[in-house]
Amino acid sequence: MQFDLLLKGGRLIDPASGIDAPRDVAIANGRVAAVDADIPADRAAQVVDVTGCIVAPGLVDLHSHVYWGGTSLGVDADRLAAKSGTTTFIDAGSAGAGNFLGFRRHVMERSRARILAYVNISFAGIFGFSQSVSVGECSDLRLCEPREVVAAAREHADVVVGVKVRSGKHAGGTSGIAPVDLALEAADRAGLPLMAHIDEPPPGRSEVLPRLRRGDILTHCFRPFPNAPVFASGAVRPDMRLARERGVIFDLGHGMGSFDFDVARAMLAEGLAPDVISSDVHLYCVDGPAFDILVCMSKLMALGMPLVEVLRAATQAPARAIARPDLGTLAVGTVGDVAVLRQRSGRFTFVDAVGAALVADQRLVSEGIVIGGTWWPNEAVNDVSETERFEAHAAHTHVEVAARHFGDRHD
Repeated sequence: MQFDLLLKGGRLIDPASGIDAPRDVAIANGRVAAVDADIPADRAAQVVDVTGCIVAPGLVDLHSHVYWGGTSLGVDADRLAAKSGTTTFIDAGSAGAGNFLGFRRHVMERSRARILAYVNISFAGIFGFSQSVSVGECSDLRLCEPREVVAAAREHADVVVGVKVRSGKHAGGTSGIAPVDLALEAADRAGLPLMAHIDEPPPGRSEVLPRLRRGDILTHCFRPFPNAPVFASGAVRPDMRLARERGVIFDLGHGMGSFDFDVARAMLAEGLAPDVISSDVHLYCVDGPAFDILVCMSKLMALGMPLVEVLRAATQAPARAIARPDLGTLAVGTVGDVAVLRQRSGRFTFVDAVGAALVADQRLVSEGIVIGGTWWPNEAVNDVSETERFEAHAAHTHVEVAARHFGDRHD
């Protein structure tokens, strides 16, 4: 058999298949065609030498915001894909039923990277998010219509993976727990999982967690006080343990304000690592402190999470959470999405959402990705200084932040 692409000489780490060994990976017709210790180079139309690299399933970022141009917080998935090793971005509720078609037509269908999505319980999606304007989409319950969410989920069933709700003082104002209950009803009717965001109370974590079902996702699982998953002593709160035992999925969802190193240390010490590592990347954290999923993974490694488990949390685990077994693995016959990564040594400073610094001696970088069998190199592989240059820009307007990230022409 002739292959379209051969990745030769790398260390294959595929947690879903239980492989951590030197392996070549061959792609044909957009799918994994062969995995072997030595596949002859003359059998492939294109050969990429990945000696010294980690070859992993394409990363699946379970929590991102990539409705670029349609929402104030959206970033360009294609701009991040090769740099971050991400082949699948899952948008976490940027769009609701009222604007999902625009998201699909103008962004999803034009993107080289795969984009799937949670539908927001709010009809308008996340419409008022910036550093100077913050209007929670669930603050007016007239926008939270379960019938519209179910209809959107059914109309776009090929790309919708669940329902999203943002609860808390910022996202819901005085709506309390009602948005969560409405979103759960929609998710139940649509036969989909719920991803629940919690920011500052009300409602408190203790109101949200007991409502979540097996397979539902608690995002921002290592968020800081208030609504933190640990007591001031560092002890894990009992409702977090009960949720884990019940099968609720813990998702990191770093973002702008939802990852605390001290909380992470306490949770990891008690054996409660995140099931899924995601970035919650959006316009207000893409230039720090989250940056992208690889930076988030590197932070967890610096905190002591083993490499294989970090990779599992960004491949197999998110693919399972969205019921897409064709993603997150490099088993023969699955989608030919690959991340070619390298562990780079040095001195790297990472910052969490509350401003604390963590110095690490290694980080993960992307050499490039394969999407559907096509090699896409990371042209900026040698630029790993963005974490060192990070500065908060709290006083900037949305227009200034967008211009800084996308450039004045926004192209």
